[in-house]
Amino acid sequence: MKHFTYSAIALALATSMSAHSATMKWAGTTDPQTMDPHAVISAPVLGFLNNVYEGLVRRGKDMSIEPALAQSWTPIGNGQGWRFNLRKGVTFHNGSVFNADDVIFSYQRASAETADTKGWFAPISEVKKVDAYTVDFMTKAPNPLFPDSIANWMIMDEEWSKEVGAISANKEAGNAATLQTNGTGAYQVTKRQPGLETTLAQYENWWGEEIGNITEATFTPIQNPATAVAALLAGNVDMINPVPIQDAARLDQNPQVTVIKGIEARVIMLGFAQQADVLKYGADKGKPNPFLNPKVREAVAKAISVPAILRTIMRGNAQEASQLVSPAMRGYSIKHDARPSFDMQGAKALLAEAGYPNGFSFGLKCPNDRYLNDEAVCQAVTSMLARVGIKAELDAMPVRTYWPELRQDNFDMYLVGWSPGTFDHEHPIRFLASTPNTEKKLGSWNFGDYSNARIDELLPMIQSEIDETKRQAMVDEVTEIYQNEVAYVPLYIQPLVWGTRSNIELTQRPDNFFILRWASAK
Repeated sequence: MKHFTYSAIALALATSMSAHSATMKWAGTTDPQTMDPHAVISAPVLGFLNNVYEGLVRRGKDMSIEPALAQSWTPIGNGQGWRFNLRKGVTFHNGSVFNADDVIFSYQRASAETADTKGWFAPISEVKKVDAYTVDFMTKAPNPLFPDSIANWMIMDEEWSKEVGAISANKEAGNAATLQTNGTGAYQVTKRQPGLETTLAQYENWWGEEIGNITEATFTPIQNPATAVAALLAGNVDMINPVPIQDAARLDQNPQVTVIKGIEARVIMLGFAQQADVLKYGADKGKPNPFLNPKVREAVAKAISVPAILRTIMRGNAQEASQLVSPAMRGYSIKHDARPSFDMQGAKALLAEAGYPNGFSFGLKCPNDRYLNDEAVCQAVTSMLARVGIKAELDAMPVRTYWPELRQDNFDMYLVGWSPGTFDHEHPIRFLASTPNTEKKLGSWNFGDYSNARIDELLPMIQSEIDETKRQAMVDEVTEIYQNEVAYVPLYIQPLVWGTRSNIELTQRPDNFFILRWASAK
């Protein structure tokens, strides 16, 4: 049985806070669809909940792995697993004491079939409680990446989860943890109105030290870019993410506003229904699916002018992408750096070779509030494909309904972005390019069911290989395979453009997570 502790004052907070306390309001296009840290692994959910829940490890300002609820970790034996030594004196927001039982429970919950986080634990064979503050994670093979891979895995209170009826996570159906939270993080949720606003307040008994002077902060989703800019200029919000690309230069000249620019780790790409026998949308609905033919997929890649998209829609603030990760990620394949060049005639020739000299009609699914200018990009793609005879029926929708549509296979082609949680090429290979396998917890975001036996064979070897040269050779081979088969059409690396009031100081990380404890108001 756990013990509960409550403290009247927070000594760590008192010694680390800035001279004055402040409140803050910030806005983004996408509201976190759940407060359950194991239900959905989208960036809006994980980014927000990183302020509320914590994992055994976390990422610092430079994206390096650092201790969190685990003070240290060491390899076990000859690549048999990892031992995590837990931090003592940590309490959840309800006062419950954190210990190994919570880690075991959170592993069982996060690795279950209904949890979206299950793919993070594919390398794990067993988790053992050594004592109240020591836990062993046994791996099926040597896995040097495992500590990095769980930077966004968040620990829940076992007793609280059982008491409120949140024993399991479910990305389709909610439970008590969908609206309620009980983490160990620097902030706790005090008010949650989905789609309207969510308020956080500093947790006085937080174990950490580095925290700014924001004592209360409220997040509001604002889908309309012009409305968000107006709110920032009027001082109704202190930060917006993202700043509309077309407004960045104008805002940058305003002395009351600071524009913060960077490049995200996220690659925006197009995916295809690669196991569906027939098309599900468009005038050719019910006819054989052309996207089963790699020549058709290559024609799509050649028909899209990425430079034009970057010039007109992104205003020169993004970079072309050739693979599932950006050049900044470990495992990026320099050997396969080139992406298909824009070639309308080449695209038409490929369509003719594939048996579609007059093109065809299909359905393109796209979010309109998830990625920067996502609907505009899809509109541009639709226009470019039409020039070679591929007529897209565009269906753009809010992300809260978009993910369920993709998971139910209601698409012919779709837009998706991926930011690797480990900052390693292995991550999207595991989630996007592996054959979906629920037993092995692989391919959980491979909506189009792309499958290649050689990639499936190479993945566990990539995960366990410690020789960088040998490992990179295998990653290069995987990259060559998915490029040749046009498993996806990588478009560009998404830019980061945040806007703040000039009195706000914060840290912008390339994973696009806003970490509130690093923010302060002058």
